[in-house]
Amino acid sequence: MIHLCHPPTPVAAAVEVAPRTVAEADQATLNELVAAFDRAEDSVQHADLDTLMDFYAKAYNYHGLKRSDVRRVWSEVFEHYEQLTSKHVFTELKLVKAGGVRKAYVTCTGGLYGTAKETGKPITIDSWVQEVHHLVKEKGEWKFLGNAGGTSPSVPPASAPHHPLF
Repeated sequence: MIHLCHPPTPVAAAVEVAPRTVAEADQATLNELVAAFDRAEDSVQHADLDTLMDFYAKAYNYHGLKRSDVRRVWSEVFEHYEQLTSKHVFTELKLVKAGGVRKAYVTCTGGLYGTAKETGKPITIDSWVQEVHHLVKEKGEWKFLGNAGGTSPSVPPASAPHHPLF
């Protein structure tokens, strides 16, 4: 018998937190971070580009991609796919405060899933394993700043895959 594989479908929330993840962080901070990702997920599911962009920090930088690049990529995702969902499993959380700025480093495994508008077939648009998401607290809310590890000049914005995302 052949069983077809399908992308996982989040049931209750876009974010899961692995046991013992909150070693350094207090529960309130973890709740704030999960809420930020959940707001972004809601924007993705509703293809609400303007609200989704609120999740990205003003200084966002992912391998040289800036907010305008991310906006373009998300616009393309919304143009070509529907029924979008994402899944994030947080396995480590580190908090830093320097110069009055709060930052979080969240190790995450997950994916972005949807249905191709052209074919109607489910597709994994993106997946990541052990990415370290870098967030900053701006005006009282956690914003996605990029991924830890710096930038790489080898990824020109025009050739960016559908992964700046979160």
